[in-house]
Amino acid sequence: MIIRDFWLTTRLATVFSILLLTACNNTSNSADSFTGLKAKVLVGSALGDFCNQAAKNFNATQPKLDNGTAFQASCEAQGSGDIVTKLVSLATQLKNGTLQADAADFPTIISLDGDIYYSQLVYRINQVYPGQNYIPQITDSELLASTPMVFMAQTDVAEGLRKVADPYKALVTAKTHRDIDASGPPTVVHYVHAAPTRSNSGLQTLVAQYASVSGKRPEELTIADIQKFQPQIQQIQSKITRYGVSTNSLAQAMVKNGPFWASVGSVYESSVIAANSGLQPGQERYEAVYPKVTFTSNMRAILPKAPWVSADEKAAAEKFITYLRSPQTQKIATDLGLRPGTPGVALGPKFTSEFGVNSQAKYDSLRPPKPEVVEAMLKSWQEVAKKPSLVVVVVDSSGSMSGNKLPAVQNTLQNYVKNLGPKEQIALIDFDSAIRSPVLVDGTPQGRDRGLQFVSSLNAEGGTKLYDAALYARNWLQKNLRKDAINAVLILTDGEDSESQINLNQLSEELKKSGFSTDQRIGFFTVGYGKEGEFDPKALKTIAELNGGYYSKGDPETISRLMADLQVEF
Repeated sequence: MIIRDFWLTTRLATVFSILLLTACNNTSNSADSFTGLKAKVLVGSALGDFCNQAAKNFNATQPKLDNGTAFQASCEAQGSGDIVTKLVSLATQLKNGTLQADAADFPTIISLDGDIYYSQLVYRINQVYPGQNYIPQITDSELLASTPMVFMAQTDVAEGLRKVADPYKALVTAKTHRDIDASGPPTVVHYVHAAPTRSNSGLQTLVAQYASVSGKRPEELTIADIQKFQPQIQQIQSKITRYGVSTNSLAQAMVKNGPFWASVGSVYESSVIAANSGLQPGQERYEAVYPKVTFTSNMRAILPKAPWVSADEKAAAEKFITYLRSPQTQKIATDLGLRPGTPGVALGPKFTSEFGVNSQAKYDSLRPPKPEVVEAMLKSWQEVAKKPSLVVVVVDSSGSMSGNKLPAVQNTLQNYVKNLGPKEQIALIDFDSAIRSPVLVDGTPQGRDRGLQFVSSLNAEGGTKLYDAALYARNWLQKNLRKDAINAVLILTDGEDSESQINLNQLSEELKKSGFSTDQRIGFFTVGYGKEGEFDPKALKTIAELNGGYYSKGDPETISRLMADLQVEF
């Protein structure tokens, strides 16, 4: 009898597991194919994982409005600067009559990774629709999560940063970490932060730098201060190794590439937790250094009072926001290393020194500057303070690029050239069975014209001298290094090497001679374009990671966005 009961219990458990798995799969499939009412949520990159996990759990409850209408939530993560730009563009199209209020492009809920970009969104939408107040004031939007801005460094550097009253002021003149603290290592200061034009953490960092060197609170800064303190900001920016779109990816690259790549970074506290959560054998733990004054990155649920949010969408959004702030959902945020937005929710298990952070950290939280001052900061950064760059862009024009591939690449390169800033220079090289001489391009009208002529002249023919082209680009850059600048090689290819005189091992040995442990510090980035069977992703990954960069996969649909993100790195 006992044996029979055990057999029945086991069979029932198996059947139940299969049914549960089927139900989960059906839920997942239904989420992908759901065509009814959707609460579209556009969030900053720091909140992306939280929003996606929460939406999946929420949709599994099969939510309905009070009137019985079924709906679901869907999340998309972008840089906070990108979100502001996108929404302003949509609002402008709506005003001009080229887009309808019910267009699917409009988000129902918006969340930005901090209050500076929030105030920029209010300011810029009010410029499109004066007096309408479509975006609620900051205090009217519910808090979902937060994380403070910190400095991230290995222990020997972190200890020195903690001893100084204001690390940003120290970065103005310090060349080595011993200049910051007498007991610090004699290593050169190599600094990273995200691009302020795209990333909330980058913008908060830039504002904090101005507040530091000026001795003023951010809300006290004037447009005149931006020009006055521009030289000190430029001195801080001269220590930059790399900019980037994603704060978390910068933190993870610090761990992966070590202190010669970047010895200190301005990132989120949650980024330190994320980076330390994935440590591999031999990788050193990093620590968060909490400045005495810093920004708290407040991530709020913004529900526009605007024509593009219908009554049903508003009702759906309110239900989802309530769910996001519930204690059980807030636990998702704390498990990811974010501080809860709802009072009374405990911090997650990773808020310990083991993950490099201090759960009881005390600091004075900064407030946003005036929006017009922020715009002046961003303009100054792009035109003056930003570290210069020289990037050799190596383009595969072999026969396999025929069809729709080459036109998509040409459109992408055309946008790259048109968007070159005054501090950026590129050298364009195309290769197939032959490697052609570089065409030098900058942000001047004449420079752009040279770049556009190069792009229009590309033809798909011949073989693929990939390794030879990579070495040629590196050798050219070695001879033409731009002083006090970010120097890098970006390779775009859709094929495996077929005609080079060197092999991958020989190329790898050569690239080690110009990496971040040398005074040349040439970074490498590779893009595999098209179907993975057509190129060797392992080889492209090896080429990039040897010299502090990374490999990405692109195709005709994604290449434009991918290249725009890569352009931000320099």
